[in-house]
This record gives sequence, C-alpha cells and structure tokens, in this order.
Amino acid sequence: MPSGIFKKKSSSTLPADASSYLLALSQADARTRNKVSSSATSTISTPALSLSSSLTASTKDTFLTQADKDDIENIHGLSLPAKPPTSDQIYRAVHTEFGHCSTEEFRRFSSHLPNTPVPKHVDRDPPYYVLLSTYISYLILIVLGHVRDFLGKRFYPKSYADLMPSNGYAPLTSDFDSFYTRRLKLRMNECFNQPVTGVAGRTIQILDRYSPDYNHTQISLGTISRALNISSYNYLGFAQAQGGVADAVEVGMKLYGVTTCGSRLTGGSSDLHTATETLVAKFLGTEDSLITSMGFATNSTIIPALVSKGCLVISDELNHASIRFGVRQSGAHVKMFKHNDTNALEALLRETISQGQPKTHRPWKKILVIVEGLFSMEGTMVDLPRVLELKKKYKFNLFVDEAHSIGGIGKHGRGIADYFNIDPEEIDVLMGTFSKSFGAAGGYIGGKKCLIDRLRIRSYSGVYAEAMSPPVMVQIIASMASIMGVQESELNHSVSSGGSTLRLASPDSAYYGPITQRFLPTWLPLPYELSSGLEGRERLRRLSFNCYYLHRGLDKLGFIVYGHPCSPVVPLLIYQPGKMIMFHRMMKDRKTPIVTVPVAYPATPLITSRIRLCVSAAHTKEDIDEILRACNEVGDVLDLKHGISKKERWTLDEVCGRAVELVNLPDHDWGN
Repeated sequence: MPSGIFKKKSSSTLPADASSYLLALSQADARTRNKVSSSATSTISTPALSLSSSLTASTKDTFLTQADKDDIENIHGLSLPAKPPTSDQIYRAVHTEFGHCSTEEFRRFSSHLPNTPVPKHVDRDPPYYVLLSTYISYLILIVLGHVRDFLGKRFYPKSYADLMPSNGYAPLTSDFDSFYTRRLKLRMNECFNQPVTGVAGRTIQILDRYSPDYNHTQISLGTISRALNISSYNYLGFAQAQGGVADAVEVGMKLYGVTTCGSRLTGGSSDLHTATETLVAKFLGTEDSLITSMGFATNSTIIPALVSKGCLVISDELNHASIRFGVRQSGAHVKMFKHNDTNALEALLRETISQGQPKTHRPWKKILVIVEGLFSMEGTMVDLPRVLELKKKYKFNLFVDEAHSIGGIGKHGRGIADYFNIDPEEIDVLMGTFSKSFGAAGGYIGGKKCLIDRLRIRSYSGVYAEAMSPPVMVQIIASMASIMGVQESELNHSVSSGGSTLRLASPDSAYYGPITQRFLPTWLPLPYELSSGLEGRERLRRLSFNCYYLHRGLDKLGFIVYGHPCSPVVPLLIYQPGKMIMFHRMMKDRKTPIVTVPVAYPATPLITSRIRLCVSAAHTKEDIDEILRACNEVGDVLDLKHGISKKERWTLDEVCGRAVELVNLPDHDWGN
C-alpha cells in the first residue's frame, strides 16, 4: 500500500461496538467527500455499503500477510485520509469480499424501457483465417491423439486397460466416447480445474500447483495466491463469510443445527422450510412455491411431473442440460427451435398443433414451451413479451428457467418478468436456483397453488430427496429479505445515504413491495441496512452498472462478446483452444492476478470456445477497469479483437473515462 494514505494514531483504539464504528466511518467519509470536488467522470472509492457488507475486520483470514494486518490496523485507527482510498490501495486488506464504491454515477437500474423494441442478439463471425486455424488446431489434436492411442495400446497396454476387454468383461469406458477427454480436454485441464479456497467474493484465494506430466496429475506448491475473482456466480455479492447475512446464518445454525430438516414427506417439514417457501412465493409474486436441495434436480425431477407421454415439449436448442434430462425422463415428445428465435418458435407451434401426435394425429394432451430467462453460456435474454404473445395466441403452457436471471436483473431483482415489467402470473411455471444471486444452494418452483400442491406429490424431489439444511434456508431468507426490505411501521420512508436521499419500499406494483415482519422468523437478526432494503437496492444497481460497463467496454475495445449487456455472464469469444489456455494463464500470472472461467466443448460448440466473465455487485468500477485493461493487453498479444473495425474501436483510456456514457446508452440505440 502506498505510504501516506492512512496516518496511524499510536493511541487509537477500536470503537466499543459495531454501531459506533460504522458511525465514525460514515462521518469521516462525509467530511472527506465534502472536500473532494465532484466531476462527471470522477471515481470515489469509499467505505462499503454498510457494516453488513464488508466493513467487519477480516483479521480472521488466516492467509493475510503482516502487511495486510498493518493495513487493517491503519483502517481501524479511523484517521481521516487525505482522500478516500481506492479499491486498489486496499485490495488485499479488509475489503476482499465486497469492494468500496459510493459514486452515485456508477449505478444503473436494470429494466426494459416501455414501448421500445427488445434488442436482438446478432452473432459476429470472426475472420475466415480464425475459423480455418481453429479447425486446423482441432484436426492436428485429433490426428496426434489417434497416433498416440495406436502406439500406446501396443507399447503401454496397462495405460489402456479400462478401454480393453479383460477376462470376459466388457471395457469400463468406451474408447470412442472417452477420446475427447483423453486427447483434447486433458491438454486444457489446467484452466478447467482450478482449486480454490475461502469465500468466492470480490477476490478469491487459489491454490498454487503445477503439473510435471501434462495435466495427468497436479502437484500442490503449498502456497496460496489471492486473485481478483471474475469467475463465480456470486452476482449480488451475498456469498460472504462476514456481514449481516452471515451473522443470521450463524444464529440459525445455533437454533437448528447444520443437518437437514428431513424430507418433506418422509421426515416432515420444519417451520423454517415452510417460512422459506412462503417468502420465495412472495418474492416471485406467485401463489405458492416449493424448494428443493439441488438446482439440477429441480428441473430433472419437476419436468417429469408436469408432462408425460402424449404431451409435447418445445424447448430452446440451448436450454440447460438439466432441462434436457428432465424432458427425456418425462417420456413426452420433444421439439427444439432455433435459439431465441420467436419466428421459428411460432412456425414450429403451427406445424405441431396442426399435425397433432405422431401416427394418430390426435391433439396433444399438453404443450409446454421451456425457455431460460438468461442463457448461461450465451448471456442472451429471452424475448418474453413476444413469447407471451404467442402463448395467448396458441394456448400453450410456459416454463421459464431463471437460474441466472432471478436476483440478477430487473429493477427490483425479481428476474425476467420484473425486467420487462410483466405480471409474473402470466408465466405458468417459474423455476430458479439459489446458488447464484443469493449465495446459497438449491432451487425453487413458483406458480399457482394447485400446481405446487400437485408437484409436492408427484415430483421425485419431494418424495425421495432430502430437504435443504437450515443454514442454506436462513441464507435464502436473509438475502431475499435484504432485497425486498422489511416493512416496520410506515409503508414508505426515506433513508439518507452518502448525501443523497433514496426513497425505499415504494413499489411500482403490488408484487414488489416490502414484506412484513410476519414473513421472517422472530429470531432472525438483520441490521437496518439489510432490513430497510437499502443495501439490496444498491447491490442491484451496482451489479447492473458493472454488467453494462464490462460488456460494452469489451465490445468497444474490439472483442466479440455474446449476450445482452444486462447479463451478469459476459462470454468473450476465443475460438482457438490453444489461445483459451494462454488467456487463462496470462490473466492469472499478472501483477494483479485475475481468475477466469474458460468454456469449451461439449458445453459450447466445438469452434466457439470462450471465456465466461461473471460479474458481481462486489466488484468496483476500478475492478472492471483492471479487467478491461488485462483483456485489452492479452487480446493484443493473442489476436482476439475481431469484433468491430479498428476505426470504430475506442482506446482503453477512452473506455474507462467514458464508462458512464457507455452504460447509460439505451439498449435499442446500442450499436447504431
């Protein structure tokens, strides 16, 4: 840390309690900001949203160095700095889980402007030499792989024992099916299996290792490195080891323990389980909901309870594997339409409805259309208004998977219906997970009460699966309540924060108002910053700004990026497998290490390998600047800028300096 930023008082002591600590920081922050002249592009990094976010001292972090501990002591001294510290200056100190950012300009509401067209995603193709070299790269890998297999089976037969019949037994693994894993994926395993430890917050701790045998084995170096985390689904930053939500979980563990509360039917349902389902229904704006202990199992066990033989499922071609598995298990007839193409969906609806069931041509018992709110690999958004128009016209049932959109988009964080300001009751089945925005685990189904009652009996998850553990349910309740706000006395009240007054609990519709205290357990401790809804609101606005900034910044730098700019998942196209490994290494080996998530076949088409950058509200504007700077430098070295022409590109300084302008440009004007 640069010297002179903090002046440590030799006689300073910590405040008596957390409230006085927060008050002292707030007063110091207010005095400092009054001395700093405001400008349109100035960046002020100040204490985090509240004590519940990240102000709790992280002296419990056993991996902090002595320099880090000195930084913490300086911060605790509460001496007024000459100017507010930047995130980089305190990068390794107490704000590793949730960074400072109090500049009001670095906020954005995530919502669709009424009476404006829904922007269509347009795929940008790279130059032909990129595609040709990508095919050649895979061709070389395949040829060399077959040569190695041919020689290896003859000179090293023990290494191929699982692929060969032995003593009358069939081989354990198919030679053909495992070829990709052996000869292609193994070469890239380094960037797929990065072990980490600790909380996946704004930063993350990675276990250092190396491989002496081309990724067959990995040897730990016994050291740990802290890196900027752009690889986790911690969209709202609630995956924290400290803070108000973590404190609530700790209290819940003391009351309920850490084991599951029993299966819904076999072991009974606890009051905490019922409270969670009631709160989820309120959050979604549906009559009822049910929760399961695993997100994948939610789709794979619920869909067979919704449709069966004689029913038709129409699914987007890029729907998640859990949806595909659930549909196969159901026995229903399946048709797929081109990704996010509502015209193709309508043409398929006309054909299948007119033809009826195969052979008999009888009418379908039920037609279920399944789409995702935000597609996890593409970052694209479903055109929900258009799909609902088709729903009214063709009378089908609609299933929306909101694993990545719930809590991440929408003015109130309620997902795709909130984003388009659509009544959630227009959607028959709302599905989502708690493992992204809420920092928990498991999934949910929301809908009419009669539907949920039927699913409780017919779905396999209700009969055979164990219920969620109490700590997970408390995490869900606390984080959801932080987004919704808890009504105490008056429905509308104002809270002053950082010199500006934010009006809270003023719903635009009946679905998005605050909850009353009766929705929460009486023992649940929530600090005022969480119960008021202020912190949840700020997290949503910070996430939206970060998403738009990173997506549009990469686009202006010349990269090919997929998806909607409000998506927390920003896919950056790499194409060539060798470059994917190098991108991961070069980002991780920087002075400020950055952990990324490479994605390749079979999760994506073979030639469209990509890096998925996962944005969080815990990131600051400076964090996104650092990510853009790193991508810009690595992209120049690896020749990855194949998006817009050089004349249309912006420099890095221009992107960082005009971030607010980039973010606030309306979606329907972007690219024009």
